[in-house]
Amino acid sequence: MLKHVIDVIELLDRPQTSGDLLADHLRSVLAAVPAADDTDAAAPRPTIEVRTVVGDKGSTDFVNVTIPGRSGRLSGGEAPTLGILGRLGGVGARPERIGLVSDADGAVAALAAAAKLLDMHARGDVLDGDVILSTHVCGWAPTRPHDPVPFMDSPVDIALCNREEVSEEMDAIVSIDTTKGNRLLNHRGIALSPTIRQGWVLRVSEDLLSVLETVTGEPARVIPVTTQDITPYGNDVHHINSLLQPAVATDAPVVGLAITAGTAVAGCATGASHETDIAAAARFAIETAKDYGRGGARFFDPAEFDRLVELYGPMTRLQGRPS
Repeated sequence: MLKHVIDVIELLDRPQTSGDLLADHLRSVLAAVPAADDTDAAAPRPTIEVRTVVGDKGSTDFVNVTIPGRSGRLSGGEAPTLGILGRLGGVGARPERIGLVSDADGAVAALAAAAKLLDMHARGDVLDGDVILSTHVCGWAPTRPHDPVPFMDSPVDIALCNREEVSEEMDAIVSIDTTKGNRLLNHRGIALSPTIRQGWVLRVSEDLLSVLETVTGEPARVIPVTTQDITPYGNDVHHINSLLQPAVATDAPVVGLAITAGTAVAGCATGASHETDIAAAARFAIETAKDYGRGGARFFDPAEFDRLVELYGPMTRLQGRPS
């Protein structure tokens, strides 16, 4: 995994970076591996797509990778589909800052996970369920003030990011985001959020805690989540960052995977990315995809969720929708 992380960083850490550059890299990973002898020629092939979107503050390239599973819907099966999203404002803040910014870690993790899954798929290690990975690439993104340290901004608004990255095919979502600009969790590594579904902050998934501890070899860290954090951007309340913004755009359960630091680090800071932490985040995403597609790694308890709604009513108004 570390090799894939380094390869992706090498392509992102340049003024000429683009979605096409990363898509070509991912296609080369898939093409470089000889097909396994038992590969079904009729099975769907992975797809890699790039879409450039222009906003008020510039443009960015959305990269979407779909990897069919052995028993996934794309193959005519019923295994659930996992979404893996790399959330960020931009991978660079040129011309204000030169180099890869801390905010890029989510994109690096998602793209490295995509490269690894493509490599596995070509070799015959096909997961049970489909996996959809999405992020965006922009080396010239703006910055904006935020307490306690400055944030990266995005050329396009968060609602547009959700439309491009969140798919109805996703039965559950892992949202990966750099979450270093706070004093709530000061630990270098990765941390899990509680599960968010339809405006509810649910208990932390025991299954995903086990995946996290297996991947890191350390006790699991959990990032605190407030009601403000799961409401849409633009409502004039404080958000820790965009980690859980996918939850406002889907009915599926969403878990945030935060890449954290021991001190408050600005999202626009350069020289602040730790390759081994990013690799751990990517490995978490892949191990979750393995378990989720075969029916394990439950994100929430459906019966308990239904009981909450029965007792207290829907909370979809927190997604920006009336109940």
